[in-house]
Amino acid sequence: MMNKRQALGRGLDSLIAFPDPEPAGSSAISEIDLDLIDPNPDQPRTNFDPEALEELAISIRELGVIQPLSLRSTDNGRYQIIAGERRWRAARIAGLTSLPAYVRTASDSEVTEMALIENIQREDLNAIEVALAFRKLIDTYSLTQDRLSERLGKKRATIANHLRLLKLPAEIQLGLRDHKLEMGHARALLAVADPKQQLKLFNLIVREGLSVRRVEEMVRQLNAAGPVPEETPAPPVKEKGAGKYDFFARDLAGYFPTGVKFSRSDSGKGSITLRFSSDDELEQLVALFEKLK
Repeated sequence: MMNKRQALGRGLDSLIAFPDPEPAGSSAISEIDLDLIDPNPDQPRTNFDPEALEELAISIRELGVIQPLSLRSTDNGRYQIIAGERRWRAARIAGLTSLPAYVRTASDSEVTEMALIENIQREDLNAIEVALAFRKLIDTYSLTQDRLSERLGKKRATIANHLRLLKLPAEIQLGLRDHKLEMGHARALLAVADPKQQLKLFNLIVREGLSVRRVEEMVRQLNAAGPVPEETPAPPVKEKGAGKYDFFARDLAGYFPTGVKFSRSDSGKGSITLRFSSDDELEQLVALFEKLK
């Protein structure tokens, strides 16, 4: 059974997990002609992975649509999707002619709210889609972040962190949507005030596959010292073996949570300077040295 479930992949989970609630006013399950169903124009999910849809279609061919869609009646005997557009798309690929569905009574505003909350609770959306969904709920229903947190069961900090993503340049938002960087990368970039510097760091992340920790270190150095280079500089070439310490200079930044400056003269004299910009960063350094003891 376990091997069977794994073979079906995420498609089966999309069919049977996270059942849609059936509020008052819903009808019994009906079999609805697939050609009479229209997608919701306010669907918060904008990116449907073709490969994932094909996997779901394979599951539907084998098992059918186990979890009914949620629809509402519209003009001319047609229906609009409240929840389940991904299942509807996959069912079309699978060649089905009808789908099981609850037909609910809902106003335009209720449809929008249910579609947004349903997608957020399923965690099917990427970070930018979630951020846009939060923003739409707040703007449409005049909600505070605290109230939205209560309604969705999400921490207020989670909502605030997603909303901050919408302040990033469009190119970075698209990169986050397309999984070119992670949420942690994006949060680190938010600590950089200059959008041009954010884009330089973003290009470095994509080109060199930088870790979140490495980006956080670069941001700290940037805020303490100066602009980000267009690309990672090569180690300098020095005479008389001085270059053998270059690796040490590069690696220092990985050991400390704040900016580090390393200098060495040809005679062998030099200094290592640890920089900090707040008492919090100083406390991190103190804690680190306590551990080294």
